[in-house]
Amino acid sequence: MSCPSATLVVWTSAWLHGAAAADDVLDALQTWAELHEVIAADHGTATAMDLPGPGDAATGPALLLAALRRAGASTGELVLPVPGDVRGLGGRGPLSEAALGVGEAATLPGIGVGLVPEPVAEGVLRWTVYDLVPPTGSEYVPIGEAEHGLADAMRDATAALVSLDVARHRPNVRSEIEALVTGQPATPWPAGMPPRALRVLQRAAEVAAIVAVAASDAPGAAVSASATRARADALRPLSTAVRRARCAAIAEAVRVLSDHADQH
Repeated sequence: MSCPSATLVVWTSAWLHGAAAADDVLDALQTWAELHEVIAADHGTATAMDLPGPGDAATGPALLLAALRRAGASTGELVLPVPGDVRGLGGRGPLSEAALGVGEAATLPGIGVGLVPEPVAEGVLRWTVYDLVPPTGSEYVPIGEAEHGLADAMRDATAALVSLDVARHRPNVRSEIEALVTGQPATPWPAGMPPRALRVLQRAAEVAAIVAVAASDAPGAAVSASATRARADALRPLSTAVRRARCAAIAEAVRVLSDHADQH
């Protein structure tokens, strides 16, 4: 239902607006790794953010939060890039290349930085802080539009399973899908997390599981190149709908949590 960048974006935004404590942010990150390291990608970013740079010993997320506060950060955004679509990452550059490598990033356009998480050892997740140039936000998708697109994607995903004849080759396909959904880490969210955002994240996880199962080959199955291409073409719009829905749900959560905190 989530990813490290989504957790960082929601909890950090809530903390910046007074809707969560710093310890809550650090505890939520533990979902993804026992130890989190933070380092700047280059010396310029290191100096601007007062963070360790290349060749220095990494710091921890507590000092990252302090650096974001000093820099005047307000809210973050989740970016889930794929080849050909790196909107929200400032175009081609070190940030977009790193984000493409892991499929995610957390950005703070207000202060022009982006963070990319990458596992570097067992139980260790390193966040590298990049300069976001130009510091523009990602595409805004209203959550209602994303939810509608996801509902269409769910119907299309079911149809794709039938047209690709997945069930015939994989009689336990429903169990596989359920196992993928239930196997996701139980991500904690701040109090006041909007139910609609949670519902969209859950539905996105279900569609993503369907796509993952339909995209993989059954054990021992022989799939022709043309069949593989047809399968990829059928599933690509579904993956796009999942990405859009996840980003829209996180954006809605950030908006609601921030607005609620600012009103109190």
